[in-house]
Amino acid sequence: MDVELAQSEAVYAHYRDHQQDRFRARLMYGMLAARIRPAVEFVSRDRFARAARSGKPLLIAANHVSERDPLVLAAAGFRSPIRRRIGHMRVLAKDELFEDPEQRRKIDTLGGIPVFRPKDHGVRAAAAAGSQMFGVCVDRMKRGDSIAVFPEGTCNDGDVTRLQKLGTGIGHIAHRAMRAGLDISLISAGIAYPDGDHARPIVEFGEPVDLTRYESETPAALTRIIQGDLQLVVDDVYRIAA
Repeated sequence: MDVELAQSEAVYAHYRDHQQDRFRARLMYGMLAARIRPAVEFVSRDRFARAARSGKPLLIAANHVSERDPLVLAAAGFRSPIRRRIGHMRVLAKDELFEDPEQRRKIDTLGGIPVFRPKDHGVRAAAAAGSQMFGVCVDRMKRGDSIAVFPEGTCNDGDVTRLQKLGTGIGHIAHRAMRAGLDISLISAGIAYPDGDHARPIVEFGEPVDLTRYESETPAALTRIIQGDLQLVVDDVYRIAA
């Protein structure tokens, strides 16, 4: 089955139940960690570790400054307490990354879920697929999976220390998850490349935020809350990188 917008129902039916090989996933995450060797920092390692051990689904939001970011985030995850969750981590990735069969196998192993972005397919055409994708994310979280998102939607080619405006998709995922009765925590992840895109990156994981405190908020309001928390972590990781 090809990952195409015209087949979005079949695509998301597949990824609703898809389970990557956990052994291969751990191996791939470990290889990325050994190759990339990110420096990993924590606002509070103890609170982060408790959230990772809790078994509750995590919603991980990361800034997007390079095409390398998904691999860097995976490598940092392996070198953090969420290593125990490998095999139950899902990451949203643009649909074009699923076109090449070999690349798709790697992304599937890492837990990828395709996203049909409005910037690529138009707002109206992508809206129905987006709703299906939100539903898949919530279903996966019900089963104990965690979701990683790059909510800026595209690489930041401006001032990398300032987030672009986040798309509301991450707010919709959080909103639907809480409406489904899920107790989820937000983890913001700031990524920086102090010496250029191909140098050793720094990743800082923020303090877990109990999103159920905001369960009465709209998706748009949740997106603003997430943007504020992620910006704080981005500020901190660039302070460390300076």
